[in-house]
Amino acid sequence: MKTLNDFDFKNKKAIIRVDFNVPLDENFNVTDTTRIEAAKPTIDAILAQGGSVILMSHLGRPKGAEEKYSLKHILKTASEILGVQVKFAENCIGEPAQTAAKNLQPGEVLLLENLRFHAEEEAGDVAFAKELASLGDIYVNDAFGTAHRAHASTTIIAQFFPNDKCFGTLLAKEIDSLNKVLKNSEKPVTAVLGGSKVSSKITVIENILDKVDHMIIGGGMTFTFIKAQGGKIGESICEDDKLDLALEILRLAKEKNVQVHIPVDVVAADDFSNTANTQIVDVTAIPDGWQGLDAGPKSLENFKKVILESKTILWNGPLGVFEMETFSKGTIALGDFIAEATKNGAFSLVGGGDSVAAVKQFGFEDKMSYVSTGGGAMLEMLEGRILPGIAAILD
Repeated sequence: MKTLNDFDFKNKKAIIRVDFNVPLDENFNVTDTTRIEAAKPTIDAILAQGGSVILMSHLGRPKGAEEKYSLKHILKTASEILGVQVKFAENCIGEPAQTAAKNLQPGEVLLLENLRFHAEEEAGDVAFAKELASLGDIYVNDAFGTAHRAHASTTIIAQFFPNDKCFGTLLAKEIDSLNKVLKNSEKPVTAVLGGSKVSSKITVIENILDKVDHMIIGGGMTFTFIKAQGGKIGESICEDDKLDLALEILRLAKEKNVQVHIPVDVVAADDFSNTANTQIVDVTAIPDGWQGLDAGPKSLENFKKVILESKTILWNGPLGVFEMETFSKGTIALGDFIAEATKNGAFSLVGGGDSVAAVKQFGFEDKMSYVSTGGGAMLEMLEGRILPGIAAILD
């Protein structure tokens, strides 16, 4: 696996695919700088060697060149975070890009305009990729969030750098962290799978059953498993067409000696609202008109025991409707357990949109071994797929 350490960047122009698809407010201020900060170590390392950097990214889902999706809006923030005045090219190809790249001096950073202003980016157009490639000497992919897409800038471009391509610091860390869970894990391994739907996690479950010792199931998908086993779930969310699938997962887990832990009690509410009436009930006996919205205290005690005995932990999905304070306690408690296990030497990997959001919201970011930046990409790797953006560098 080639990384930055395999190259000397002195007097070289590195063209880096970064993921600067950041949220902006109505005044075009960046409201979350995580992704820009995540790319900083790669950029710093290349500049420190006397190289220069050309950054390419997408922003949003523009239909053609839409002003509101221009990457010029993030220039000020990127310059502040990188500690260098970032230059800007008003197109990612053509004369503006060519001239700006040609004039770039060692130690300088150039940001190209939004790649998705051109339909050729998502189409994986070879001529477009070749034009991007002509701007730099070495190609660096540091965008895990888009590594599962075979776009021009993430995959196709790599063929124009047969010997001069590598992973950036962030992408290398993502691959390493996932491999620690999927290939080189220290046992016992526990996967915590939350969220609302079994259907969105089925391929992940199938792929990791051979690699884990414990599987904790939480969130809305709990009730599909409970109903499948004959429990009464009241008005709780349930995928009625996945009941047989839930039973099949339990059968497979038993066959592979994986212990499955499902909530035994829940915080039930008489309405999907922060101000609803609540009661703690047995998960198999939720009254009519009530719905389970968080894991209950007995469930959390059971989960705590499993987590604290684990050496490798994967957390993908919350235990309840954490966006509402009333139903956030289970997810917060789970975060506390994983933080404690991590402090005691376990390796913990958090990934998937909602669990990352919860980790950030409740201040667990620095208490986990690794928090993944790519939701869809991470899920596809957990499903056992080879991501095109990664394969293109390894090729």
